[in-house]
Amino acid sequence: QVQPVESGGGLVQAGGSLTLSCSVSGGTFVGDDMVAWYRQAPGKERGVIATITWDDGSRHYTDSMRGRFTIYRNYHENRAFLHMNGLKFEDTAIYYCSVKRDSVVCWGQGTRVTVSS
Repeated sequence: QVQPVESGGGLVQAGGSLTLSCSVSGGTFVGDDMVAWYRQAPGKERGVIATITWDDGSRHYTDSMRGRFTIYRNYHENRAFLHMNGLKFEDTAIYYCSVKRDSVVCWGQGTRVTVSS
């Protein structure tokens, strides 16, 4: 079973930037793994931000997230990333990485991002 591990969260001022990282504990991303970033704000449902296919790097974004968020992967570092620009107070949330492999979706524990206004 794949175990994603997120890192990079923290406290950032509004207007700032942050890059989150996702790796696989004890393993590697492979082939057609689909890596996704989600977030869950207090009192709200978890929602997808973007996805990336590991082998060819093809990316998809939820329309409302397009522009300030960039998903990418570093094949040699074996990590996927979510870069966030122009952070707003409402971006405060727990950010989760998920990996879909062979139709099974596994989730990380999440990393907290707090944006101060």
